[in-house]
Amino acid sequence: MKERLDWIISEKAKGNIESAQTEMLKLVSDYPDDVQAQLECAYFHDSLGFEKEAVTYYEKALSLGIPTDQLSEALLGLGSTYRCLGEYEKSRETLERGIQQFPEDRPLHIFLSLTLYNLHQHDKAMEILLSQLLETTSDSEIQQYSRALHFYKDQLDATFMK
Repeated sequence: MKERLDWIISEKAKGNIESAQTEMLKLVSDYPDDVQAQLECAYFHDSLGFEKEAVTYYEKALSLGIPTDQLSEALLGLGSTYRCLGEYEKSRETLERGIQQFPEDRPLHIFLSLTLYNLHQHDKAMEILLSQLLETTSDSEIQQYSRALHFYKDQLDATFMK
């Protein structure tokens, strides 16, 4: 199976999308209970903009039991795909599941903030983005305002007048 996957990836990289997709679909048909085949098929379709098709393969891979070392990436992929399809609640649930299992996985938080924006939870989306920025930036100009930004991130709608 590894050789077939390598060939598919190579064909896709060369721009031979149709033959790569045909072979990818044969692969998942030949190995319907192989989590790796399902996951690779999800990524393949997702990367080509075939989000609807990708969901089926993400969900099948999850039902088969994705190994822990690949689970956060799969949940991020599925959550992001749901968001692209306008299925914001499913996106939120999927990304929050990922964050519960992998709280240190920063991309999950960032993608959740995108979904929260779509759900009109702008304050929570901004809070997450600011938190991630403040925890990761090495930019001295931003760090200079770190204390103020930490204070404001939880009070975006507050005004301070005496």
